[in-house]
Amino acid sequence: MRVEEREDGVVALWLDRPAARNALDHASVEALEAGFGLPARAFVLGSNDPRWFCAGADLNLADSERAVLSDRLYVLYRTMVSLGAPIVVAVAGPAIGGGAQLAVASDLRIGSRSARFRFPGPGHGLAVGAWALPSLIGRGRAIDLCLTMRPVEAEEAMSIGLLDRLESDPRAAACATAAALAKLDRSAAARVKTVTRTATGLLRALDTERAGNADWSGSVEGLARPGA
Repeated sequence: MRVEEREDGVVALWLDRPAARNALDHASVEALEAGFGLPARAFVLGSNDPRWFCAGADLNLADSERAVLSDRLYVLYRTMVSLGAPIVVAVAGPAIGGGAQLAVASDLRIGSRSARFRFPGPGHGLAVGAWALPSLIGRGRAIDLCLTMRPVEAEEAMSIGLLDRLESDPRAAACATAAALAKLDRSAAARVKTVTRTATGLLRALDTERAGNADWSGSVEGLARPGA
């Protein structure tokens, strides 16, 4: 991952495993944990390669390792949601499973027209993204995306609230938006995040999904499959 500490108070974190379509392994998660631990007034999360955002958990990991990685990712999502500094994500190309969850754990989502989301879960014995989607797109649509596991293209994502904006250059737009947010009163911005996550029960839902997936991953059939 490439870390960019900008003079405007923004820290930008760019996923950078192009040969693996930015699939997440333990090194990726460790880098993200460290990145979101840096002092910043706002964060940007995106990809160094505009062809894809993140393909989810690395399929080259053994099932047992992918199960451990999946649980570790839920800790990361919790950190992102709980941070006082706002997080703006730039999504270009596919965001699948864990990649899609990185996007919904962020506070604002800016996408290109190549953006595509998918939340694979029940077909692999898991719930994926159900903790966050109702607060963004409503209960019915959340159930649709989580149970059908169908891809959501950029135009639909924008129309249902999964994306907040469509831009030809989401990286530049995300950096500009984060720079504007970095100028806000820090405590007020943090309170907005606190109130909204409390109002939507986001952390409670995240913990419920995490616990269920961890229990299921203890069985041979339920080990974390693609996208957790």
